[in-house]
Amino acid sequence: MDISGVFRHRFSVFRFWHVVAFMFLLCLFSGHSACATQKTVLVLGDSLSAGYGLEKGSGWVDLLGKRLKKDYPEITIVNASISGDTSGGGKARLPALLKRYAPSVVVIELGANDGLRGFPVKSMYDNLLAMVEMVKKQKGTVLLLGMQIPPNYGQAYTRDFAGVYPAVAKKGKVSLVPFFLKGVAERDDLFQSDNIHPVAAAQPIMLDNVWPFLEPLLK
Repeated sequence: MDISGVFRHRFSVFRFWHVVAFMFLLCLFSGHSACATQKTVLVLGDSLSAGYGLEKGSGWVDLLGKRLKKDYPEITIVNASISGDTSGGGKARLPALLKRYAPSVVVIELGANDGLRGFPVKSMYDNLLAMVEMVKKQKGTVLLLGMQIPPNYGQAYTRDFAGVYPAVAKKGKVSLVPFFLKGVAERDDLFQSDNIHPVAAAQPIMLDNVWPFLEPLLK
């Protein structure tokens, strides 16, 4: 019988569990995010979140990523926003994104292009609610970003469009940012020449509109 081999084996096992115990105590007493479970925040949006017309790294989602890196380093952010996307497009893309990233929180910023194209508000409602239900089915949390459209689309359509977001949030029992572009929409100087997409100076305002509703979901 190889006594030395048995001894080496027992020593290896002892050393392994010693390391495990040490790491457990480190996590227990450090109280820091290095020992926390990794989480992912998925942003599903259109050009407003994709950073259309902006220098790389200056969009509100990029600014959010920098804030998370500082305050919540255990959280990873994935920006799955595509310029021109609609609620229907987001609904079609979401299942694959949920499977790939398994996000803890999904920020849904969609519907603006539905409104600009005059799509029926009922279809937008159905699409947004379907996305909420997809996320909740996978035990994720949703933050819905509310939008409004200019009054030139008609009083009834403008009213019904704005009403979709609180209706979805209430039905789906999820958090809602009442108006994503609050503090931006009323200022012409905060828009690019197309009068649709906000400039870089508007991005911190947009993030500040989202952050008070998003941060509680991170905890």
